[in-house]
Amino acid sequence: MAAVKQFVTDLKNAEQAFHPRLRIKRMQGHPGIWEMTWAPDGRATFEYGDEVHPGQAHIIWRRVGTHSIFKRP
Repeated sequence: MAAVKQFVTDLKNAEQAFHPRLRIKRMQGHPGIWEMTWAPDGRATFEYGDEVHPGQAHIIWRRVGTHSIFKRP
């Protein structure tokens, strides 16, 4: 839950990047999908959706789990 809290805080502050501890980057070979690593085997994939509330990013969480989620992000 601490990773999600940090993610939301960083997302609201659009002028700065995500905290390095979240290790967020684009997934290779999967356009539009991003990955986040917050623990030795804690992973999540997500994408940005159309805004639901004007001015606020809309995140669609795709998968959350271990490293194995990267097989089908």
